[in-house]
Amino acid sequence: MTYVAWLRPSAVRRRGPSAGRGADLGLKAAGVAAVLVLAELCTRGGLLPARWFPNASDIYVEFLRLAGGRPLWTEIGRSLLGWAAGLGLGALLAVPTGMALGASPTAYRLARVVIEFCRPVPPVALIPLAVLVYGTGTQTKVFLVAFAVFWPLLFQTVYGVRDVDPVASDTARSYGLGTLARFRTVVLPSATPYIATGLRIASSIALILTVTEELVVGTPGLGRAIIVAQSADNATRMYALIIATGLLGWALNAAFQTLERRVLRWHPAQRKGGEAAR
Repeated sequence: MTYVAWLRPSAVRRRGPSAGRGADLGLKAAGVAAVLVLAELCTRGGLLPARWFPNASDIYVEFLRLAGGRPLWTEIGRSLLGWAAGLGLGALLAVPTGMALGASPTAYRLARVVIEFCRPVPPVALIPLAVLVYGTGTQTKVFLVAFAVFWPLLFQTVYGVRDVDPVASDTARSYGLGTLARFRTVVLPSATPYIATGLRIASSIALILTVTEELVVGTPGLGRAIIVAQSADNATRMYALIIATGLLGWALNAAFQTLERRVLRWHPAQRKGGEAAR
Protein backbone atom coordinates (compact mmCIF):
# COMPACT_ATOMS: atom_id res chain seq x y z
CA MET A 1 0.00 0.00 0.00
CA THR A 2 2.79 2.39 0.87
CA TYR A 3 4.55 1.64 -2.40
CA VAL A 4 1.35 2.29 -4.39
CA ALA A 5 0.64 5.50 -2.49
CA TRP A 6 4.18 6.66 -3.17
CA LEU A 7 3.80 6.01 -6.89
CA ARG A 8 0.44 7.63 -7.33
CA PRO A 9 1.44 11.31 -6.86
CA SER A 10 4.35 10.81 -9.24
CA ALA A 11 2.04 9.45 -11.89
CA VAL A 12 -0.34 12.33 -11.35
CA ARG A 13 2.50 14.81 -11.72
CA ARG A 14 3.56 13.18 -14.97
CA ARG A 15 0.06 13.31 -16.38
CA GLY A 16 -0.79 16.72 -14.95
CA PRO A 17 0.90 19.17 -17.35
CA SER A 18 -0.22 17.49 -20.57
CA ALA A 19 -3.72 16.95 -19.20
CA GLY A 20 -3.90 20.59 -18.12
CA ARG A 21 -2.73 21.86 -21.48
CA GLY A 22 -5.20 19.59 -23.26
CA ALA A 23 -8.07 20.83 -21.11
CA ASP A 24 -7.04 24.46 -21.68
CA LEU A 25 -6.87 23.93 -25.43
CA GLY A 26 -10.26 22.22 -25.36
CA LEU A 27 -11.82 25.15 -23.49
CA LYS A 28 -10.36 27.65 -25.97
CA ALA A 29 -11.63 25.63 -28.93
CA ALA A 30 -15.07 25.35 -27.31
CA GLY A 31 -15.17 29.12 -26.76
CA VAL A 32 -14.29 29.85 -30.39
CA ALA A 33 -16.86 27.30 -31.63
CA ALA A 34 -19.54 28.84 -29.41
CA VAL A 35 -18.88 32.32 -30.82
CA LEU A 36 -18.96 31.03 -34.42
CA VAL A 37 -22.24 29.19 -33.84
CA LEU A 38 -23.76 32.21 -32.08
CA ALA A 39 -22.78 34.49 -34.97
CA GLU A 40 -24.33 32.06 -37.44
CA LEU A 41 -27.57 31.88 -35.44
CA CYS A 42 -27.79 35.67 -35.18
CA THR A 43 -27.36 36.18 -38.92
CA ARG A 44 -29.58 33.30 -39.97
CA GLY A 45 -32.28 34.26 -37.49
CA GLY A 46 -32.51 37.84 -38.72
CA LEU A 47 -31.37 39.43 -35.47
CA LEU A 48 -28.91 41.49 -37.51
CA PRO A 49 -29.75 43.44 -40.71
CA ALA A 50 -29.03 41.16 -43.67
CA ARG A 51 -27.76 44.09 -45.78
CA TRP A 52 -24.86 44.80 -43.47
CA PHE A 53 -24.45 41.43 -41.77
CA PRO A 54 -24.31 38.54 -44.25
CA ASN A 55 -24.51 34.96 -43.05
CA ALA A 56 -21.56 34.14 -40.83
CA SER A 57 -20.91 30.92 -42.73
CA ASP A 58 -20.56 32.92 -45.96
CA ILE A 59 -17.98 35.13 -44.26
CA TYR A 60 -16.01 32.09 -43.11
CA VAL A 61 -16.05 30.65 -46.63
CA GLU A 62 -14.92 33.96 -48.10
CA PHE A 63 -12.10 34.18 -45.56
CA LEU A 64 -10.89 30.70 -46.44
CA ARG A 65 -11.06 31.58 -50.13
CA LEU A 66 -9.02 34.73 -49.58
CA ALA A 67 -6.52 32.86 -47.40
CA GLY A 68 -5.85 30.48 -50.28
CA GLY A 69 -5.00 33.28 -52.70
CA ARG A 70 -2.07 35.62 -53.15
CA PRO A 71 -3.83 39.04 -52.92
CA LEU A 72 -4.63 38.68 -49.21
CA TRP A 73 -1.07 37.73 -48.32
CA THR A 74 0.21 40.63 -50.42
CA GLU A 75 -1.91 43.06 -48.39
CA ILE A 76 -0.81 41.42 -45.14
CA GLY A 77 2.81 41.81 -46.22
CA ARG A 78 2.30 45.50 -46.98
CA SER A 79 0.73 46.06 -43.56
CA LEU A 80 3.47 44.09 -41.82
CA LEU A 81 6.14 46.13 -43.61
CA GLY A 82 4.81 49.41 -42.19
CA TRP A 83 4.18 47.77 -38.81
CA ALA A 84 7.72 46.41 -38.52
CA ALA A 85 9.42 49.58 -39.79
CA GLY A 86 7.43 51.84 -37.46
CA LEU A 87 7.85 49.56 -34.44
CA GLY A 88 11.57 49.18 -35.08
CA LEU A 89 12.09 52.93 -35.49
CA GLY A 90 10.07 53.69 -32.36
CA ALA A 91 12.05 51.15 -30.33
CA LEU A 92 15.35 52.46 -31.70
CA LEU A 93 14.48 55.95 -30.49
CA ALA A 94 12.59 55.13 -27.28
CA VAL A 95 14.85 52.57 -25.58
CA PRO A 96 18.11 54.60 -25.55
CA THR A 97 16.17 57.74 -24.60
CA GLY A 98 14.43 55.89 -21.77
CA MET A 99 17.76 54.50 -20.55
CA ALA A 100 19.22 58.01 -20.41
CA LEU A 101 16.19 59.55 -18.69
CA GLY A 102 15.87 56.69 -16.23
CA ALA A 103 19.52 56.90 -15.25
CA SER A 104 19.42 60.67 -14.71
CA PRO A 105 16.62 62.15 -12.58
CA THR A 106 17.77 65.63 -13.59
CA ALA A 107 17.42 64.83 -17.29
CA TYR A 108 13.98 63.36 -16.69
CA ARG A 109 12.82 66.49 -14.86
CA LEU A 110 14.11 68.65 -17.70
CA ALA A 111 12.28 66.61 -20.32
CA ARG A 112 9.12 65.93 -18.34
CA VAL A 113 7.17 68.98 -19.53
CA VAL A 114 7.86 68.19 -23.18
CA ILE A 115 6.98 64.52 -22.66
CA GLU A 116 3.71 65.32 -20.87
CA PHE A 117 2.77 67.71 -23.69
CA CYS A 118 3.51 65.33 -26.56
CA ARG A 119 2.35 62.05 -25.03
CA PRO A 120 -1.42 62.80 -24.97
CA VAL A 121 -1.47 63.85 -28.63
CA PRO A 122 -3.49 61.19 -30.55
CA PRO A 123 -1.39 59.82 -33.41
CA VAL A 124 -4.47 60.00 -35.66
CA ALA A 125 -4.47 63.79 -35.19
CA LEU A 126 -1.07 63.89 -36.89
CA ILE A 127 -2.33 62.27 -40.10
CA PRO A 128 -2.85 65.61 -41.94
CA LEU A 129 0.66 66.74 -40.97
CA ALA A 130 2.18 63.41 -41.96
CA VAL A 131 0.43 63.47 -45.34
CA LEU A 132 1.67 67.01 -45.99
CA VAL A 133 5.25 66.10 -45.13
CA TYR A 134 5.54 62.51 -46.41
CA GLY A 135 2.66 62.16 -48.87
CA THR A 136 0.47 59.05 -48.98
CA GLY A 137 3.23 56.47 -49.12
CA THR A 138 4.64 54.06 -46.58
CA GLN A 139 6.64 56.83 -44.88
CA THR A 140 3.44 58.29 -43.43
CA LYS A 141 2.54 54.91 -41.96
CA VAL A 142 6.01 54.46 -40.46
CA PHE A 143 5.97 57.94 -38.93
CA LEU A 144 2.57 57.49 -37.27
CA VAL A 145 3.41 54.03 -35.93
CA ALA A 146 6.79 55.19 -34.59
CA PHE A 147 5.15 58.15 -32.84
CA ALA A 148 2.46 55.94 -31.28
CA VAL A 149 4.82 53.24 -29.96
CA PHE A 150 7.51 55.66 -28.77
CA TRP A 151 5.68 56.64 -25.57
CA PRO A 152 4.83 53.25 -24.04
CA LEU A 153 8.32 52.02 -24.83
CA LEU A 154 9.89 55.15 -23.36
CA PHE A 155 8.04 54.90 -20.05
CA GLN A 156 8.54 51.16 -19.72
CA THR A 157 12.28 51.66 -20.20
CA VAL A 158 12.39 54.51 -17.69
CA TYR A 159 10.52 52.43 -15.10
CA GLY A 160 12.81 49.46 -15.73
CA VAL A 161 15.96 51.51 -15.17
CA ARG A 162 14.52 53.08 -12.04
CA ASP A 163 13.49 49.70 -10.63
CA VAL A 164 17.08 48.58 -10.17
CA ASP A 165 17.60 46.99 -6.76
CA PRO A 166 19.64 49.50 -4.71
CA VAL A 167 21.40 46.66 -2.90
CA ALA A 168 22.52 45.12 -6.19
CA SER A 169 23.69 48.51 -7.46
CA ASP A 170 25.62 49.27 -4.26
CA THR A 171 27.16 45.80 -4.28
CA ALA A 172 28.35 46.21 -7.86
CA ARG A 173 29.81 49.60 -7.00
CA SER A 174 31.54 48.23 -3.90
CA TYR A 175 33.19 45.55 -6.04
CA GLY A 176 34.69 48.29 -8.16
CA LEU A 177 32.61 47.72 -11.31
CA GLY A 178 32.69 50.63 -13.71
CA THR A 179 29.68 52.40 -15.18
CA LEU A 180 29.55 50.22 -18.28
CA ALA A 181 29.94 47.01 -16.27
CA ARG A 182 27.20 48.04 -13.83
CA PHE A 183 24.93 48.85 -16.73
CA ARG A 184 25.55 45.45 -18.33
CA THR A 185 25.25 43.35 -15.18
CA VAL A 186 22.70 45.26 -13.07
CA VAL A 187 20.72 47.88 -15.00
CA LEU A 188 20.10 45.99 -18.24
CA PRO A 189 18.78 42.79 -16.59
CA SER A 190 16.43 44.92 -14.49
CA ALA A 191 15.12 46.92 -17.45
CA THR A 192 14.81 44.05 -19.96
CA PRO A 193 11.49 42.62 -18.64
CA TYR A 194 9.97 46.11 -18.73
CA ILE A 195 11.21 46.67 -22.28
CA ALA A 196 9.86 43.27 -23.37
CA THR A 197 6.43 44.13 -21.96
CA GLY A 198 6.59 47.52 -23.65
CA LEU A 199 7.38 45.88 -26.99
CA ARG A 200 4.43 43.50 -26.67
CA ILE A 201 2.08 46.40 -25.88
CA ALA A 202 3.60 48.54 -28.62
CA SER A 203 3.12 45.72 -31.13
CA SER A 204 -0.66 45.88 -30.73
CA ILE A 205 -0.65 49.68 -30.85
CA ALA A 206 1.49 49.58 -34.00
CA LEU A 207 -0.94 47.26 -35.78
CA ILE A 208 -3.91 49.47 -34.82
CA LEU A 209 -2.15 52.56 -36.19
CA THR A 210 -1.07 50.70 -39.31
CA VAL A 211 -4.60 49.66 -40.22
CA THR A 212 -6.03 53.06 -39.20
CA GLU A 213 -3.59 54.88 -41.46
CA GLU A 214 -4.46 52.57 -44.35
CA LEU A 215 -8.17 53.17 -43.74
CA VAL A 216 -7.86 56.97 -43.60
CA VAL A 217 -5.01 57.73 -46.00
CA GLY A 218 -5.41 54.79 -48.38
CA THR A 219 -1.89 53.43 -48.18
CA PRO A 220 -1.78 49.85 -49.55
CA GLY A 221 -2.49 47.21 -46.93
CA LEU A 222 -5.32 45.47 -45.11
CA GLY A 223 -6.97 48.75 -44.13
CA ARG A 224 -7.29 49.93 -47.72
CA ALA A 225 -8.54 46.48 -48.78
CA ILE A 226 -11.31 46.76 -46.17
CA ILE A 227 -12.32 50.21 -47.46
CA VAL A 228 -12.31 48.99 -51.07
CA ALA A 229 -14.60 46.07 -50.14
CA GLN A 230 -16.92 48.40 -48.24
CA SER A 231 -17.04 50.88 -51.15
CA ALA A 232 -17.91 48.02 -53.53
CA ASP A 233 -20.81 47.03 -51.23
CA ASN A 234 -19.16 43.65 -50.64
CA ALA A 235 -19.88 43.18 -46.95
CA THR A 236 -18.88 39.52 -47.01
CA ARG A 237 -15.36 40.32 -48.16
CA MET A 238 -15.15 43.29 -45.78
CA TYR A 239 -15.87 41.10 -42.75
CA ALA A 240 -13.52 38.39 -44.02
CA LEU A 241 -10.73 40.99 -44.19
CA ILE A 242 -11.60 42.20 -40.69
CA ILE A 243 -11.27 38.61 -39.47
CA ALA A 244 -7.86 38.41 -41.17
CA THR A 245 -6.79 41.60 -39.38
CA GLY A 246 -7.90 40.22 -36.02
CA LEU A 247 -6.08 36.94 -36.59
CA LEU A 248 -2.94 38.86 -37.58
CA GLY A 249 -3.07 40.81 -34.31
CA TRP A 250 -3.56 37.60 -32.33
CA ALA A 251 -0.63 35.93 -34.12
CA LEU A 252 1.70 38.88 -33.47
CA ASN A 253 0.77 39.03 -29.78
CA ALA A 254 1.27 35.26 -29.42
CA ALA A 255 4.65 35.51 -31.14
CA PHE A 256 5.79 38.27 -28.77
CA GLN A 257 4.58 36.32 -25.73
CA THR A 258 6.49 33.22 -26.86
CA LEU A 259 9.63 35.25 -27.55
CA GLU A 260 9.33 36.97 -24.18
CA ARG A 261 9.07 33.66 -22.35
CA ARG A 262 12.11 32.25 -24.11
CA VAL A 263 14.33 35.31 -23.82
CA LEU A 264 13.37 35.97 -20.18
CA ARG A 265 13.16 32.39 -18.94
CA TRP A 266 15.77 33.35 -16.34
CA HIS A 267 13.44 35.96 -14.83
CA PRO A 268 11.47 34.93 -11.68
CA ALA A 269 8.18 36.24 -13.12
CA GLN A 270 8.51 33.95 -16.13
CA ARG A 271 9.35 30.96 -13.96
CA LYS A 272 6.35 31.61 -11.73
CA GLY A 273 4.15 32.06 -14.79
CA GLY A 274 5.35 28.74 -16.21
CA GLU A 275 4.72 26.96 -12.91
CA ALA A 276 1.24 28.48 -12.69
CA ALA A 277 0.47 27.37 -16.25
CA ARG A 278 1.56 23.85 -15.40
